[in-house]
Amino acid sequence: MSDNRNSKSQRNSKSKNLKPVISQSTKLVTREQAVAHVLAARANKARIGFTSGAFDLLHIGHVQYLEKAKALCDVLIVGVNSDASVRSYKDPRRPFNFETDRAQVLCGLASVDLVFLFEEKNNNQNILDLKPDIYIKAGDYKKEQLSSAPLVESYGGSIEIIPFVEGRSSSNIIQRIVESENIRSIDAKPAAPRATVFFDRDGTLIEHVEYLSEPSKVKLLDGAVEGMKLLQENGFALVVVTNQPGIGLGYFSKEDFFAVNREFFKQVSAHGVRIDKVYFCPHSMSEQCECRKPGTALLDRAFDELPADRSKSFFFGDMSSDIECGKRASLRTILVGSGRAGKDGLFSAKPDSSVTSILEGAKWILSQVKT
Repeated sequence: MSDNRNSKSQRNSKSKNLKPVISQSTKLVTREQAVAHVLAARANKARIGFTSGAFDLLHIGHVQYLEKAKALCDVLIVGVNSDASVRSYKDPRRPFNFETDRAQVLCGLASVDLVFLFEEKNNNQNILDLKPDIYIKAGDYKKEQLSSAPLVESYGGSIEIIPFVEGRSSSNIIQRIVESENIRSIDAKPAAPRATVFFDRDGTLIEHVEYLSEPSKVKLLDGAVEGMKLLQENGFALVVVTNQPGIGLGYFSKEDFFAVNREFFKQVSAHGVRIDKVYFCPHSMSEQCECRKPGTALLDRAFDELPADRSKSFFFGDMSSDIECGKRASLRTILVGSGRAGKDGLFSAKPDSSVTSILEGAKWILSQVKT
């Protein structure tokens, strides 16, 4: 027992003399960068620990687990499952928090030295690349159950299992939230239907880029933020309805689409604009689905799910298919002179108003409401 205490004391003493592997502000790295930092830390005789997880809803169980993990090593590296990875092994409705958000939260913990995102379902590639001295897992596993165990042992690493904190889990938190909301819903009054403005996205709110899949190319159109903010301040809900055939054609993934949306949300939220909902059709034209505009399936779904008042709602778009969609759904329509500016020639539907920008269209909507 005294030998273990002496060993731990020596490691802690040695750790105090180590230079920080990375500064607090730049803990989030790529896996390749993590490998480089491991090599540098090993040159200082540091003991490397590695663990991983989704860390979707960070709670006391996570915090205590990571503190115990850090006590076993000099440098603790945490791999965070990407959004796609979590959906593949946990639940298609998870995670609740975006991958970069989950990673950044972990960076704020003193027990964590480095964080990186990874796409795989298991840790085999992480182990092969990092070769941690100690591979740490939470739960009630046995070493024989871990697929990565033989890899760790092949280069002389060790495995440590840290038990769960009793009664502390994301599942318990989710269950309490669900139960709480169910109790509230018994007495809650239904939300009153709201006037809602539906927007096409590409060419209407942001510059049209063919098969947009790169967040760096998201650029808001002039007057878009100002118009949305004016509508929001006057009580309108803001909903995006967009065709994304690039997904069905295999040009980009749903995750790419979500990444573009996150950048869009980031840009509009900086101006105080909140998008209430996004509906999208991932199908190509050849699939002949009902949700691709000018089909109204997405709008019909919106009116089923949202407290939206159809008689007080409007539809913005830059293509004749947007105008046709709005007309089929019995909405008043506004053609904006950006993007395709209605020159696609696919449908002959005439808009209720033609404007140069979302801001001009928002002012027209308010004039209609007041008259």
